[in-house]
Amino acid sequence: MSLKMPEPDQAVLARRAEIVRDLSVIVSGEGVIAAEREMRPYESDGLTAYKQLPFVVVLPETTAQVAKVLRYCHEHGIRVVPRGAGTSLSGGALPLQDGVLLGMGKFSRVREIDYDNRVVVVEPGVTNLAISQAVASEGFYYAPDPSSQIACTIGGNIAENSGGVHCLKYGMTTNNVLGCEMVLMTGEIIRLGGKHLDADGYDFLGLVTGSEGLLGVVTEVTVRILRKPETARAVLVGFSSSEDAGECVSKIIGAGIIPGGMEMMDKPAIHAVEEFVHAGYPLDVEALLIVELDGPQAEVDHLLERVEAIARDCRSTICGASTSEEERLLFWAGRKAAFPAVGRISPDYYCMDGTIPRAKLPRVLQRMRELSEHYGLRVANVFHAGDGNLHPLILYDANKPGELERTEAFGAEILKLCVEVGGVLTGEHGVGVEKRDLMPAMFSEIDLNQQQRVKCAFDAKGLLNPGKVFPTLHRCAELGRLHVHAGRVPFPDIPRF
Repeated sequence: MSLKMPEPDQAVLARRAEIVRDLSVIVSGEGVIAAEREMRPYESDGLTAYKQLPFVVVLPETTAQVAKVLRYCHEHGIRVVPRGAGTSLSGGALPLQDGVLLGMGKFSRVREIDYDNRVVVVEPGVTNLAISQAVASEGFYYAPDPSSQIACTIGGNIAENSGGVHCLKYGMTTNNVLGCEMVLMTGEIIRLGGKHLDADGYDFLGLVTGSEGLLGVVTEVTVRILRKPETARAVLVGFSSSEDAGECVSKIIGAGIIPGGMEMMDKPAIHAVEEFVHAGYPLDVEALLIVELDGPQAEVDHLLERVEAIARDCRSTICGASTSEEERLLFWAGRKAAFPAVGRISPDYYCMDGTIPRAKLPRVLQRMRELSEHYGLRVANVFHAGDGNLHPLILYDANKPGELERTEAFGAEILKLCVEVGGVLTGEHGVGVEKRDLMPAMFSEIDLNQQQRVKCAFDAKGLLNPGKVFPTLHRCAELGRLHVHAGRVPFPDIPRF
């Protein structure tokens, strides 16, 4: 049940009515949502444990409208939370009780397809998968493919620097975005990059990608597209232990083989997925690898033989390659349905996201089993094994008192473990509110203050998506004075179910 918020006084209600009226002039028609019932769909993102009704929702359709909304909010000191499709799993799009939620869902057009330069120009509300679908007829595709690609938007992908099952070989969002148009909190419109592969000067585009909506609001994106490989085949490799599977991952990469994708699932995840998708996964193994090789036919055939030999050396019990394109896609359909499949076997689950050195996978898996027993909670594991990006799914029931708190403690232990073995707190889901208070486990206060100075350069008043990423906020003026730590800005209370 949500926390009961205090009733606003008449002055606050009058001020809200004034803001709603002013915003309705900027974004007319159905562009402003102020009724409580109609704002309910926006009260949470993919991290559903936290919910907060927005102050007001604004749905602009043009860059000019975004600029006017941000300029108005900047002049009146109103906080703004940008939102794409709301698929964030770290609470990055969680609204504020006294902040405008800026929904970018109406920015849904593919503006230009330029095959000569192998780029596509899209608005940020275009879904990830829609880009590939738009160019499929000419044999092209967009490489980053998060499991939520049917719903997540390219603007959100930029905010979190999303990856996917093929990011091992083809890179994350930051490796596939060439340019963007962005509106600053002041209402200024800037352009970063373009259709060219490299830009001179500072890498502001790299800075914006993964900035979680703290620096500006993206209104146009230029992405590179790739030719579909001549051949692609996926291999299912089963093991009697997760440690053997982890060893196989390390040896494949160590042999100089870079698969198009390399994913891993443990037994609970395998069973949940097979029951849901019927992808043909073996049920008598403790861990399963999906290794995809792509490229020219001769190269793929050669690499398949090498991968199968490595798998045998690592004591694989099952090893079989796809024999048709339909079967290859079915293998991946199972992996991409892992999250909803696990949702069928537990009332709730908490999806973690940390990254570790590949060689540390056996140690981390063993420790996670110990933590699972300690907290009395089951965990199903799905990994982007090739780049060490872990997605443990902690199974719990939010209706049982104390289970959510134990789940969060379990998750924090996993993320601290990732840092302890030389990894990082997040691979692609971002920090948001979920990992905010764990940032000191990875960064010193000096590190965090320096990061906040970058935030201040773009948003001096701290109005864009406040309360996210940083465990302690300083006013920009204070950050200009080294070694001064007074005057900290408190976070707004965030109701949780």
